[in-house]
Amino acid sequence: MSTSIDFDTGFFGRLRAAAGDEWTGYVSHPFVRALGTGSLPEACFRRFLVQDYLFLTQFARAYGLSVYKSTNLADIRAAAAGVEAVLAEIPLHVGYCAGWGLDEASMAAEPEAPETMTYTRYVSDVGHTGDILDLTVALMPCVAGYAEVGQLLLADPATVLDGSPYGAWLRNYDSEEYKTSVRTALDKLEDLSRRYGGEARFESLSRIFLTATRLETAFWQMGLDAARPEPR
Repeated sequence: MSTSIDFDTGFFGRLRAAAGDEWTGYVSHPFVRALGTGSLPEACFRRFLVQDYLFLTQFARAYGLSVYKSTNLADIRAAAAGVEAVLAEIPLHVGYCAGWGLDEASMAAEPEAPETMTYTRYVSDVGHTGDILDLTVALMPCVAGYAEVGQLLLADPATVLDGSPYGAWLRNYDSEEYKTSVRTALDKLEDLSRRYGGEARFESLSRIFLTATRLETAFWQMGLDAARPEPR
């Protein structure tokens, strides 16, 4: 039987609670809800898929930065595993996109949307100017947020899997392997918060988390805006 992830407890739970309505707006964005019901216009999902490919490239670089920011072998190994996980996800993403008529060369040639660039460069800037805990906090709205979105949609009776063009994408978030990786990331955040003074730094860390959450929300909106007519 599939097990759920507890997003309410620990240091992540505190960051999530501090983000309040911003977090709720992110994980229940209209893009997400339409994805669940299968009513999302396909142009919106295509836009998301292309930009997510470009996003993953930058996300791998951010995890690479977390290797550099680590100060012991255990943290270096954990950060390197994060790089490997993202690199392993990219071919899966490319394979999935092929089913939508999107090949890797054409996606790589697409310019980054302003929302993609703003979000990924923000995470990079946090990593360059802060320590490993700052960077990990900036990454968590993506790492844990997508898991929560998947968990919410898969538990929602309004969600359509069979016959939906998005059913296969949603099912990816129900695998135990995926959920184990998210739990590992949450545990790592908990460990770093203890060792790097997370409690004393909670105010500044919560600002990082809130900003990253807002930028994730803007990423959903970027996809949704693809359904709007082009301005004349």
